[in-house]
Amino acid sequence: MVRAVKRRILKIAAWAFLSLFGLLAAYALFGLIGSAIPRNPGWQEPDDGIEIMVETNGVHTGLVLPLVTSERDWRPIFPASDIAVPDRPYTHVSISWGEREVFLETPTWWDLSPITVFRIIGIGGDGILHIAHYVRPSPANDIRPMRITRAQYRRLVAEIDSALPQGERISYPGYYDFDVFYEAPGRYTMTNTCNQWTSDLLAAAGVRTGWWTPFAGGVMKWVPRLTE
Repeated sequence: MVRAVKRRILKIAAWAFLSLFGLLAAYALFGLIGSAIPRNPGWQEPDDGIEIMVETNGVHTGLVLPLVTSERDWRPIFPASDIAVPDRPYTHVSISWGEREVFLETPTWWDLSPITVFRIIGIGGDGILHIAHYVRPSPANDIRPMRITRAQYRRLVAEIDSALPQGERISYPGYYDFDVFYEAPGRYTMTNTCNQWTSDLLAAAGVRTGWWTPFAGGVMKWVPRLTE
């Protein structure tokens, strides 16, 4: 009797493991396929316009925008007074979105608990904005420049505006002395990830990007690497 119960438990555990593995494999496959289907396929980088950057740490992506242009001054929206060191000559602002608990409670990936991962897979989580202030960021393969027209930049700004929290702004300290978190609307799920958020902004502006990009690589594959 005991052996039969143990065998049954082992079978259930094996089935659960294989089911989870299959789900993750299918998710990765569909992410690869979805990111290869372009939105705005006819877009071409213009000779004149505004230079933005797309950055990644290999897992997460964000947009790096000039702090001040004739189209938008980000200083009153994301004031440097909200960060620990406000008096540097900042030139750019990095804007990204992600899952609230992951951002606030996991400063490194080693701090990410399996419970959090399974919760996101199952029911998702609340969104949050991550804003960082940069001084003349240097282009590199993890922060790649691209040029868009001024009309496209205005559409990008409008899309970001629609993602900003309304009413009282609630902020949290960032990881460093130049970044900060703000509570923001939106629900983070397996289909609506931080990287999908980035590519949705680019697509709304009219820029060529992937159709479904749950992974950072699916966003960055559409941004040309720097040439040596």
